[in-house]
Amino acid sequence: MRKRLIVSAAAGALALLLTVPAAAAPGGPGAAGIGDTYYPYAGNGGYNVSHYDIRLKYQPATDQLEGTATILATTTQDLTRFNLDFVLGVQEVLVNGRTAAFASTGESELQITPARPLAKGSPVTVVVRYADKPGEVERGGYSAWLRTPDGGVAANEPESAAWWYPSNDHPTDKATFDVSVLVPDGTQAISNGILTGQSSRAGWTRYNWRQTKPQATYLATLAIGKFDIRTDTTPGGLPVVTAYSKDLGDNDGAARASVERTGELVDWLSTYFGAYPFDSIGGYVPNVPTGYALETQTQIFYSPAQFARGSNTSTVVHELAHQWYGDSVSVQRWSDIWLNEGFARYAQWLWSEHENEGTAQELADYIYSYYPADNAFWTVKPGDPGPDHQFAGAVYDRGAVAVQALRNAVGDEKFFRILKGWPTERRFGNASIPQFQAYAERISGKPLGELFNTWLFTDSKPALSSAGVPAAPAAGAAASALAPSAKAQPQEPKSWKKIQETNSIHDSRH
Repeated sequence: MRKRLIVSAAAGALALLLTVPAAAAPGGPGAAGIGDTYYPYAGNGGYNVSHYDIRLKYQPATDQLEGTATILATTTQDLTRFNLDFVLGVQEVLVNGRTAAFASTGESELQITPARPLAKGSPVTVVVRYADKPGEVERGGYSAWLRTPDGGVAANEPESAAWWYPSNDHPTDKATFDVSVLVPDGTQAISNGILTGQSSRAGWTRYNWRQTKPQATYLATLAIGKFDIRTDTTPGGLPVVTAYSKDLGDNDGAARASVERTGELVDWLSTYFGAYPFDSIGGYVPNVPTGYALETQTQIFYSPAQFARGSNTSTVVHELAHQWYGDSVSVQRWSDIWLNEGFARYAQWLWSEHENEGTAQELADYIYSYYPADNAFWTVKPGDPGPDHQFAGAVYDRGAVAVQALRNAVGDEKFFRILKGWPTERRFGNASIPQFQAYAERISGKPLGELFNTWLFTDSKPALSSAGVPAAPAAGAAASALAPSAKAQPQEPKSWKKIQETNSIHDSRH
């Protein structure tokens, strides 16, 4: 979902950019944005968060959410004032145990003035007490809180945190999380990581979840409702938690037939991407009217619409692949989204190969032939699509063609070394497309600038002849092609329609 603070018109976006300070003066206020050109007010300047402790009470009947968030951070400059990203009603703010002044500014900024200035490099404890009905709070005509018949869900991209906890809401400031949620007996609360405890008293039940690995704020999720929760382990002992709304209707069987394969699919993906980076994995399917899926870290969100046409392991593969490409290694700026979606789509192509429903090369060929040169598909640059096209189909499909072009250019041995080595070397960090290109060049020993420019940064259909070697190599031959093969009207791979369902699902985030 596009950041609602950003107007879609280019002139409006430029005006907003000009109003956000690039850096705050020493001893002054922290910047109102972290510096992302797509979303100027995403995140904040002047500090880095290390941990969020979030204690909530939620009443599904009324949508009333009460919370206390304790944020542990370290200042990166002298601060007289700083911001958090938050949209709910605030009752009190404490900074290092002292009452702080606060005000809501803009559309989602909580501006905090501590009783005493904060020195650069000092630890800071911020406590925010709040209460509101998140389903009734809109900013720019948008709410990230998904109301359900028996509760509510927070799962969206690039923003959802502001509707349930205050944060430094940008992928470059990752932190660990404790989430404790009190709900009426008979209702469950699901979040990221491991369920460390559950207790009941006087008609209410508290669920305690812990995420011990660094996590971006938009990847934190909360689901409250009536769920059938299942626990298991992979053959290697990784905890698996899956959950299904008790009111999924006709989609229930297909949802379970897909999501219950999570453990198997994680183990399979590990053979391509390296050791799984987190301490648990799972997925949940709430009763929501939306159509998208989201790679919320270790506890993936799936809408029931994912399974309206039957089982859908391809989308499960896509979201699981994000645990490496997107969650463990996150974007440096939102313009680097290809590093998330191009590789998650390519994981679906690898699954298609595994299932004998079409090779990655056949899928690349089909996409190249499917879209004529005058189709708007080719005007979207996967390497810099802009905020209005960040989740367009071209970012996924043309983005995956770019990955196949890389495979053809460097050969399978070097390609799969890159595919596994990148998330291993960058584990729990952030990265940009230029950094990935440099890594691929280092591993392959080949210059790749032309390839990346052709498939990621050109706003027209690349001419295969311009790549120098238009055809993919024959089986067993040295791989040197920079593009898909030049077959005329290739046959539609069996996996094509199922993979395209993921396009429509992800595009619905806008």
